[in-house]
Amino acid sequence: MANQQTAKYTITVTLIMCLVASVLVSASAVLLRPLQVANKTLDFKRNVLSIAGIYDPGKTVDEQFAQIEVKLVDLETGRFSDAIADLDRFDQTASAKKPDLSDQLSSEEDIAKIIRREKYAKVFMVKNGDEISKIILPVRGYGLWSTMFGFIALDKDLNTVEGFGFYDQKETPGLGGEVDNPKWKQLWIGKKIYSESGDVRLSVIKGFVDGATPDAEHKVDGLSGATLTSNGVSNLVKFWMGDKGYKPFLTNLKNGEA
Repeated sequence: MANQQTAKYTITVTLIMCLVASVLVSASAVLLRPLQVANKTLDFKRNVLSIAGIYDPGKTVDEQFAQIEVKLVDLETGRFSDAIADLDRFDQTASAKKPDLSDQLSSEEDIAKIIRREKYAKVFMVKNGDEISKIILPVRGYGLWSTMFGFIALDKDLNTVEGFGFYDQKETPGLGGEVDNPKWKQLWIGKKIYSESGDVRLSVIKGFVDGATPDAEHKVDGLSGATLTSNGVSNLVKFWMGDKGYKPFLTNLKNGEA
């Protein structure tokens, strides 16, 4: 009888402890959620500033982000839109999973392997008075192991790369993971996206680019031992800078029709 009572006591205490632990974990998750969201937003803004080449660690992120104008673009028409009222809460990537806010891509169109393309995108503009000095565009595409999420920053000519990089990727460290290497990201600066005829020409090649490389302004060094990741980067640039991505918007913006 004593053994049975001891067993019951042990089981009861264990169940109570498990229940208390679960309540504490759940409460912590709920209480920390706003902080996690705030940190994620802050990190996103920091990445935008970094890609644009204007991040100063000595100043607050929000203070610096105040110089950036965030606007919504309708990717189909290539024009600014007010379809989404609260841009701060609008998650562009998440919207690509919603049928009412995205379009299914055909296999021929989906060179970046994103499956669905969102109807609306947030663009980030650095202004000098009324003129745009830089514009930062969100991009994503599949590498070897996962979808890579990043930004590409363009100069005011809307063709010259001012910055490029990923804030979320799971490629192989030391190989495809070198997309995060500052030296490789530096190679993108000054490259040209479009040819004179308006075609997307910028791509990652196999090997190295030097002064003797034909059409060098449209080429970036490949990642050694990471052909599939390199191809993934080329494909996402081709997609997002093309007709299904930001090209209609950039064309309209250049012509003053956005």
